[in-house]
Amino acid sequence: MSTTKLVLIELSIDERKALEQRVRRRSTSRRDAQRAEIVLRAADGANNCKIAAAVGVTRKTVRAWRARFAEQRMDGLSDEPRCGAPRRIDDDRIKAIIAKTLEEKPVNATHWNIRDIAKAAGVSTSSVYRIGRAFSLQQNCAETSRLSSDPQFIEKVRDIVGLFLDPPDKALAICVDERSQHQALGRTQALVPMRPGQIERRAHDYERHGMTTLFAGFQASVSAQAMVRPGEAIDRCDPCHRSSEFRAFLEELEHNVPAELDVHVVMNIAESHKTKMFGDWFVKRPHWHMHFTPTSSSWLDQVERFFTLLSEKRIKRGADGSVKALIEVIEIFIDNHNANPKPLRWTKSANNILASTGRRYRRTLDARPKAG
Repeated sequence: MSTTKLVLIELSIDERKALEQRVRRRSTSRRDAQRAEIVLRAADGANNCKIAAAVGVTRKTVRAWRARFAEQRMDGLSDEPRCGAPRRIDDDRIKAIIAKTLEEKPVNATHWNIRDIAKAAGVSTSSVYRIGRAFSLQQNCAETSRLSSDPQFIEKVRDIVGLFLDPPDKALAICVDERSQHQALGRTQALVPMRPGQIERRAHDYERHGMTTLFAGFQASVSAQAMVRPGEAIDRCDPCHRSSEFRAFLEELEHNVPAELDVHVVMNIAESHKTKMFGDWFVKRPHWHMHFTPTSSSWLDQVERFFTLLSEKRIKRGADGSVKALIEVIEIFIDNHNANPKPLRWTKSANNILASTGRRYRRTLDARPKAG
């Protein structure tokens, strides 16, 4: 039986960083992410069989991309030109289409769509689609975001991310927040369930039956010596979200946390979190430590992601006839989560976050109109 010599791969720091970004980036195609993962696993010393099983490809595919990378490095992960009809749109014309998409706006709209660009450039809509897909141009998509104006942004980011990635010994990090105005909504007509060929249908209007405020604490990270399972959630529902209700929730947290641990509480800077009553509660408990997220940076608080999961899986498409029923389904969701808690894995370091934010600041400044 013939054997194939294993191609050894050693990566530079820049190559490893570029490959890891390809694997994590959401806009990366599946095939490009697979090729990058093959090379990373090969550089870590895995053999072809293990790589093929982990990535979900054949050993032949692993051998091919392993050899391509060893010979051509990063350029070897790109597809080679294929045979077919010659191109009818040259590079200059593609460059002009991209420049029009990025630098100009139509007279009668705020953004381009594929048909308008195709008509203005004198090409087919399919050509514009392929160009946009190749250069990751998404004319019809937009996201909302806001840059933090907190003067202590850098210090707070390093402090909180450090808790997630490397918590102190015998310490527990808990992200807390409240989600107010969870409404108990009842649909005006009965739900039509999903069936083959038809999605679920429900009435667009509803009747309000009251609301509740959900206080939640999510165990973001815990030191190895603490013997506490990360990922568990502690909840409390109240009709209001004043300082007194938040303090009562903290007392409930205290009953559910081992007394021998230092507790680091991550929260936003809402007014109900900064009252004298709230401060006095922490002064009496020196092993409890406060960590405030920067202004407009609630994405640092991992409990916000837990709220999103709750909303997507249970609240958004639910129909509850009373506040009591709404509270019951919230508690059922959290009890099921705590039966097998899965912590949210924080992967981005503080340096990466600050570098990304810095690039965003520079792009924002460059996009501002120049003063005449």
